[in-house]
Amino acid sequence: MALNPGTKLGPYEIQSPIGAGGMGEVYRARDARLDRIAAIKVLPSSYSADRDRLQRFAQEARAAAALNHPNILSIFDIGDNHGSPYVVSELLESENVGLHCHPVGTRVQENL
Repeated sequence: MALNPGTKLGPYEIQSPIGAGGMGEVYRARDARLDRIAAIKVLPSSYSADRDRLQRFAQEARAAAALNHPNILSIFDIGDNHGSPYVVSELLESENVGLHCHPVGTRVQENL
């Protein structure tokens, strides 16, 4: 389910897509309550049919939210958008490491 800029998920307004994969889609969004930018990962709607998966999702989000470490993104919120669960986290703005790697035979450590 692709979300367009301006779409609202609770207090969050989608600004732009960041990426997508097998575990859902990630968007840059603005939190209207706290006036901050965040990342929202919207999981596939198929997750809503699996009660155990939803419980694990919420449990993992709570566990991650309890962590406080500079190398771990902070979890701000979890919610549901018409049957698609989502998690709101700190937005990490960075470059794709792959852009700095040679296509064949170079290790990532050599490029950092």
